[in-house]
Amino acid sequence: MSGRAQLMWDPAVAGYDFGTGHPMDPVRLDLTRRLVGAFGLDREVEVVAAQRAGESTLRLVHREDYVAAVKAASADPDAADQAYGLGTVDDPAFAGMHEVSALIAGQSVGAAEAVWRGDALHAVNFAGGLHHAMPGAASGFCVYNDAALAVARLLELGAERVAYVDVDVHHGDGVQAAFWEDPRVLTISLHEHPRTLFPQTGWPYETGAGGAAEGSAVNVALPAGTGDAGWLRAFHAVVPELLAEFRPQVLVTQHGADTHFEDPLAHLAVSLDAQRAVQVACHGLAHEHADGRWIALGGGGYAVVDVVPRSWTHLVGIAAGREIAPETVIPDGWRQEVFARTRQLAPQRMTDGRWPVAYREWEAGYDPADRLDQAIVATRKAAFPLRGLLP
Repeated sequence: MSGRAQLMWDPAVAGYDFGTGHPMDPVRLDLTRRLVGAFGLDREVEVVAAQRAGESTLRLVHREDYVAAVKAASADPDAADQAYGLGTVDDPAFAGMHEVSALIAGQSVGAAEAVWRGDALHAVNFAGGLHHAMPGAASGFCVYNDAALAVARLLELGAERVAYVDVDVHHGDGVQAAFWEDPRVLTISLHEHPRTLFPQTGWPYETGAGGAAEGSAVNVALPAGTGDAGWLRAFHAVVPELLAEFRPQVLVTQHGADTHFEDPLAHLAVSLDAQRAVQVACHGLAHEHADGRWIALGGGGYAVVDVVPRSWTHLVGIAAGREIAPETVIPDGWRQEVFARTRQLAPQRMTDGRWPVAYREWEAGYDPADRLDQAIVATRKAAFPLRGLLP
């Protein structure tokens, strides 16, 4: 085991571009990579550009007819078949869509291979985390589900237990669907309640298929407006105990930055500092339960200047073993480049001013009248007994 972290990056991933006005602005990827460089983190990790995922790899998760439909839409966007979720408002077809989507998937698959082989202990693909893509359809700005493909490759390589933890504001529905019947994969998703946010799934009662896979899916549906203390309380009330029971050989985490209070597409009120706290916690949990094997992915995030680059730069620093202190001043060169590219003023520090973030541990007791505690109890009652745990 080299112990060194890998950053999966190919500049061509910024070609994942649904067009002007679409929330998934690829500038967020380029600005993140440049902020990583501004802090010198690219000297602390091995920067690797993996190959594009080939058709046999894509078919570990996606149906053959769907891959063919993506290729056809990529060659002729006007011919996109909406029956496959292509050419829609959320997922407009664009030239080269198959190639760049497969390239992003290839980075996550490459991360999985490197960690499983022992070439790296941690690997980060912040361009990944496209967790809504289904086996047979695009969905929610996601064409190929790189997160599910990374997990599937780990299983193909011989992993017997893989845990996937998703803290994006939206439910990790595509990954859950891919492994709904597979007891080798534990999927845990913390997200805004499906009553108030796409994709309207991720209810606590969604616990996996029957039989051996029952209890392999866990969902925490958080009330709209949940802030730092509630978000961290929910994470720590659910995730560590499940990972201790499951004993994963690899931990795969998805760190969508759209839980942030500035994000325009959702309704949680989480700060950058709380996002950083969960990243630190995931790193620790990987070492505690998975011998340090950790694959960290990006995801959603539509405050593309203020939030996404800072959040994922923190993620890279944590994986590299060189955490960036929250109070750190952001280099002027990066801030000037942000203004030149976007005409927006960039943030000045790597914090929202809420570090350290305080929260109340679950063991301290719960309030049955509190909506956040009700959500936690619903999840624990639905899923924990299926894994032999007390709710």
